[in-house]
Amino acid sequence: MDLPGPPVTPPKTYSHLQPLKRKPTEYDIVTSNLLYYVGRDFEVNVPVTDWYRRYQRNSDLVCSDWELFRDPRETTYTKYTELQKRKEIYVDGLLDSIDETGYDEKLPEAWVRTLSRLLGPLRYPVHGLQMAAAYVGQMAPSGRITVTALFQTADEIRRVQRLAYRMRQLQRVHPAFGSDSKAVWQEDGLWQPLREGIERLLVTYDWGEAFVALNLVLKPFLDELFLTRLGRRAEGAGDPLLGCILGSLNEDATWHRDWSRGLVRTAVADRPENAAVILAWRARWHPIASRAVSALAPLVEGNPDVRCAEVPAQIEASYGAFWSSLGVAL
Repeated sequence: MDLPGPPVTPPKTYSHLQPLKRKPTEYDIVTSNLLYYVGRDFEVNVPVTDWYRRYQRNSDLVCSDWELFRDPRETTYTKYTELQKRKEIYVDGLLDSIDETGYDEKLPEAWVRTLSRLLGPLRYPVHGLQMAAAYVGQMAPSGRITVTALFQTADEIRRVQRLAYRMRQLQRVHPAFGSDSKAVWQEDGLWQPLREGIERLLVTYDWGEAFVALNLVLKPFLDELFLTRLGRRAEGAGDPLLGCILGSLNEDATWHRDWSRGLVRTAVADRPENAAVILAWRARWHPIASRAVSALAPLVEGNPDVRCAEVPAQIEASYGAFWSSLGVAL
């Protein structure tokens, strides 16, 4: 008669976190090892399997363990909603004050014309940034990157929504405001370099290049132009509340740069040759971003008929500081 062996202790729910040798945080628990297929492929061989094999697993941006990445803010759904709730209460208050005080009726006509050429068309590229962030999250080889990129996607949806709401407010006072937005986006020469960049981004399928093009090149340039520079311009043009709204949106963009910096440092620390991969993609995308900013800077600065070299140079300098913080030497 066989005697029963010792009882088998089932693995603990969070046994994969035992190497931490500390009590797991909420962030550890809800972001670790979420993607079951990474390293072992999908259970069923379907057409999308080849897509992930080509554009995720075979990306030139590689890491021995992408779970080494940590969002510096350690953002969970609970934390994200609490952070954004406070920001939305603030922006809602600004928008309510616009309605209650007749604010838009007092805006200078020249500034309203400038905004009509800016805010309406701007919805299109920002929506492109949102779709690109969603794609990076979908294709990322780690649940932690996926979660972080999808919170960024939500931030971009917030930006589109706030631009559209502000546009609708202006249309109550100026009914024709932004009525030609789609045509401006598709045909206005000032917008075409950016349109080219966004459309190329949306057909960049390698997840690593999509991340670099979006978060390390295009977004830093565009956020500096449309959040920082346009915010200052709005204040100088007698529209301080728009500057405050853009400042709130810029808080989101600051975090996007922070987590991107963390991901780059993780990749390069694990495999130094990743630096050369990132630099090669930067070389491909930097001229695109630079042309877009150079074309639109005169419009943001208030004189679309005069080429403006100073602002693009300042944005390049700001971008250079961001790039230096990544730890990837040019």
